Amino acid sequence: MKHIISALTLTLLLGGCLTLAMAALSAESEKKPCCFTNTRYSGQCKVTPGADESCADVLTYLNSQTSVGKTYCGNTTIRGGWVSVTCEEKQATQ
Repeated sequence: MKHIISALTLTLLLGGCLTLAMAALSAESEKKPCCFTNTRYSGQCKVTPGADESCADVLTYLNSQTSVGKTYCGNTTIRGGWVSVTCEEKQATQ
């Protein structure tokens, strides 16, 4: 009986860990895009942050004069003046 209780406890613990891991992966794969504008950039820039990034990280990158190496916003070289905005949905053409 003692072994059955231990086995059930272990199974429940592993199941809970697996559920948490799956939820984290699901949330990561469904990460929402961030949108930014700049008066020197045409239109809205939409970026889906990487696994270890947030919208704030992307905005900091875009506003840093020394940032190089990432291809945000069509690989723009515009630095400074970026602001975070609500993403606009594209309207279907009729």
